[in-house]
Amino acid sequence: MQQSDISKVRASVHQRCGNKVVIQLDRGRNKVDIQEGVIQNAYPSVFTILVDSTDGMNPPQLLSFSYTDIITRDIRMKLC
Repeated sequence: MQQSDISKVRASVHQRCGNKVVIQLDRGRNKVDIQEGVIQNAYPSVFTILVDSTDGMNPPQLLSFSYTDIITRDIRMKLC
C-alpha cells in the first residue's frame, strides 16, 4: 500500500461528500452487513457515513472508517 493509493481514495471520497452510498461491511467469518447511508465528512485520516436504521426504531448512526478500509476491502461502497 502506497501513499499515492491512499491519496487517490481520500480525494475520491472527498468528492462524494453528501452523496448517498450503499456500504458492504466485512465483519469476518463470512458475516457481511449491507447498509445505506450518506457520506457526511472526509477528514485527513477517516471519513464518516450517517446510516439510518432499517427498522425505523433506532436513531441514525454515525460510522467512521479509514481510507485503508477501502483499499483492503474491509468495506465496499457503491453510489446510489
